[in-house]
Amino acid sequence: MGTQEKDVKVPDHEGRRCLLADKHIDFIATYGKTNNEYEYYITEYLRMSGVYWGLTALDLLNNLDRMDRQEVLEFVKSCQHPCGGFGAAPRHDPHLLYTLSAIQILTLYDALEEVDTATCVRFVKELQQPDGSFFGDKWGEVDTRFSFCAVACLSLLGQLHAANIDKAIEFILSCMNFDGGFGSQPGSESHAGQIYCCVGALAVVGALYHVDVDTLGWWLCERQLPSGGLNGRPEKLPDVCYSWWVLASLKMIDRIHWIDKDKLIAFILACQDEETGGIADRPGDMVDPFHTLFGIAGLSLLGHESIKKVNPVFCMPETSLTKLKVKPILL
Repeated sequence: MGTQEKDVKVPDHEGRRCLLADKHIDFIATYGKTNNEYEYYITEYLRMSGVYWGLTALDLLNNLDRMDRQEVLEFVKSCQHPCGGFGAAPRHDPHLLYTLSAIQILTLYDALEEVDTATCVRFVKELQQPDGSFFGDKWGEVDTRFSFCAVACLSLLGQLHAANIDKAIEFILSCMNFDGGFGSQPGSESHAGQIYCCVGALAVVGALYHVDVDTLGWWLCERQLPSGGLNGRPEKLPDVCYSWWVLASLKMIDRIHWIDKDKLIAFILACQDEETGGIADRPGDMVDPFHTLFGIAGLSLLGHESIKKVNPVFCMPETSLTKLKVKPILL
């Protein structure tokens, strides 16, 4: 079965030809307040990341003040453990995924001084293994996502030197495949999400020159389907979130012009809910904060005039990173 048969149809609705920014702002601002619903409790394991997704979407749409800053900061502080890492919610084990989300939230609010950053740096550093990889937490799972989380955290905290960067680069390069892409571990298949993590990590540490830019760029631009949407690997349906993972990777290696910009914009806009606001993975599906952020961030990379400029490595407004003087080295 070819990729043509695994695509979706994009409806031609008048209301889906423009960004429904005000509706998305309302959707995000009210999402976390309905804490009496079943969905709220079964997604507790994603809470920290959910807060990051929502706040970043609001900030990109110039509405960060729609959320109660102090309430958010108290939540983040309640999730830090004595070891320095952050859990997804209070009483959840610390993990690199949620530690990065916490640091990103604090960066958005210019509030890194609100937590114990020195202990956080130690938490990240101690998860690095002799081969340069990083465990996600004390249970020992290795994944290139965690390499990105680790170097991104340390970079935002101004402590990149705390890790063995040469070994970190060595491990990431061991996950590079013949097609130019990267997998979760050495020998794993290329996937757009893992590519973003590896390319992003290499950008943070100034090592993007190791990437086979044209081969990787070709693999990434091949993710665009006739509908205009992008998928994460061959033979899969398009998904709005890859408007971030694929596009950001192309931006970092200076190949974003290899995709059809107008068709991708039309696909993202077709995934909006015209009544409730929010963006779904595909047209007609249920919206959520995850896809809402990455749809908006993708539109920012494509130059949408009403959205703040997003940093392709950290998925945060460039304005949030200015004070930190964080400057990944892109191609």
